[in-house]
Amino acid sequence: MHIRRIVHIDMDAFYASVEQRDDASLRGRPLAVGRGEARGVVAAASYEARRFGVRSAMPSVTAKRLCPELLFVPARFDVYRSVSAQIQAIFARYTPLIQPLSLDEAYLDLTDYLGAYGSATLIAERIRADIHSETGLTASAGVSYNRFLAKLASDYRKPDGMFVITPAMGPEFAASLQVDRFHGIGPATAKKMHALGIQTGADLRAFDLPTLTRHFGKAAGFYYGISRGIDERPVVVDRERKSLGTEQTYLKDLRDEADALDALAIIAAKLWGQSTARSLQARTVTLKVKYSDFRQITRARTLSFPIPSQKALAEASRALLQPLFPLNPGVRLLGLTLSGFSGQATSESPANSQMSLFPDTQTVMPE
Repeated sequence: MHIRRIVHIDMDAFYASVEQRDDASLRGRPLAVGRGEARGVVAAASYEARRFGVRSAMPSVTAKRLCPELLFVPARFDVYRSVSAQIQAIFARYTPLIQPLSLDEAYLDLTDYLGAYGSATLIAERIRADIHSETGLTASAGVSYNRFLAKLASDYRKPDGMFVITPAMGPEFAASLQVDRFHGIGPATAKKMHALGIQTGADLRAFDLPTLTRHFGKAAGFYYGISRGIDERPVVVDRERKSLGTEQTYLKDLRDEADALDALAIIAAKLWGQSTARSLQARTVTLKVKYSDFRQITRARTLSFPIPSQKALAEASRALLQPLFPLNPGVRLLGLTLSGFSGQATSESPANSQMSLFPDTQTVMPE
């Protein structure tokens, strides 16, 4: 049996750590990267800030309430991209099979590239040492025989740590964890699992595949596998991305206009951070709204040029949501997707190109 050697490298509080590296006065202090004003959102938080409960995508006013001493610094994505390029170059010394997930994390497949080291664990340690000596930053690493477990392992000893999950350990490691901690199971799915009595990987393993398929559809096979420590997904190199999106399901339906706009601003900030981390420039933004009765609406607008800033994305998103007020019934989910990335064809013809946003396209679909 050919056992894969997969490493997941995750930089520790990357944006905040870069700021603390470059400004000695920020070291050891609770720090947030982002805008501190009323409509601002935390893009990243230092470990000192995380101890107070400050997290990325959190409204700045909430973060300040949790941590009154919190310092805000503006994001410098050009610097983060430069440091990320340094880190990617380090990875490339050890394997060509690299799948970046963002500026600060990636999967590496070392199966056929162990070389003189003979061990993925030794290579992961060497990569961490190279990153620290060449960038002044720390990284955590997870080593295992598949992507799912490597990702879990890198979280296990954060920050500045490493953990190895061997084939002998994998099934029981997955069984012992809360499903909320499984990469690939979001809050909405976790809540649905909890309602079925599924709290841990062991609970999930107790359900057969047909039963899981009834409840979770196409994703059932993935859940069935990971509860047993099985994940056959390869490390994918040079995958062209057609779209990038994020969404949030709310425990309490959104009905108030101000609440909905605030919620949408947080999603826009998170999505802008993701697109910037991947150096993607999009021209089309799509809003997804799911009502409490499970009706779903999507609305899209396209610019004749790439969306230039987080503010522009937030404004375009608000313009798509505004016509839907008042929210009746309430909204249980909001989502935004970017597409039409630079260099990719769109359905828009040059003759129709405008400097303003296109008229809305609207689709209503039951889900």
